[in-house]
Amino acid sequence: MTTAGAPGERGTVLLGLARAALNEAFGAQSQPAVEADWLARPGASFVTLKIDGELRGCIGSLEAHRPLAEDVRCNALAAAFRDPRFPSLEAGELPRVRLEVSVLSDLEPVPEVDEADLISRLRPGIDGLVLEHEGHRGTFLPAVWRQLPRPELFLRHLKRKAGLEADFWAPDVRISRYTVQSWAEPAA
Repeated sequence: MTTAGAPGERGTVLLGLARAALNEAFGAQSQPAVEADWLARPGASFVTLKIDGELRGCIGSLEAHRPLAEDVRCNALAAAFRDPRFPSLEAGELPRVRLEVSVLSDLEPVPEVDEADLISRLRPGIDGLVLEHEGHRGTFLPAVWRQLPRPELFLRHLKRKAGLEADFWAPDVRISRYTVQSWAEPAA
């Protein structure tokens, strides 16, 4: 067992944990576990799988409820085998998978706003958003800004992801924002 060093090494450690979880799921051995206090503290993460630059799975936790190391490992497996948008990952795909791990800040509720005010206050490329209304819930990580760079489009697509109409708005919509630290494996 090794210990993690400087904060700059955290991405390498987290990507290694996610990769090890997938390797182990297909019967391969992994490297010795890393021990560090920061891995044992509760943390919220998302793990994204891509093949040839295309999304292949993405699952995560919006709030910290288990140790960060466990959260990353569990979310890697969930992204590979339980993302309802994709069939389960197959062993032959594993060498082509590129992983991204994002660690979320605490959710910050956005005070009651109307839609125009929210759009004007969004920080493209920085904000991740959670939208909630009467049992509907959706989130976009900040990385989604790469595909939807305009705040009004980002919000419209988030509403659709939450199962609402793109032009829906109600006074009791709840919005929270968060930021992330993300690390990605290099393309092959």
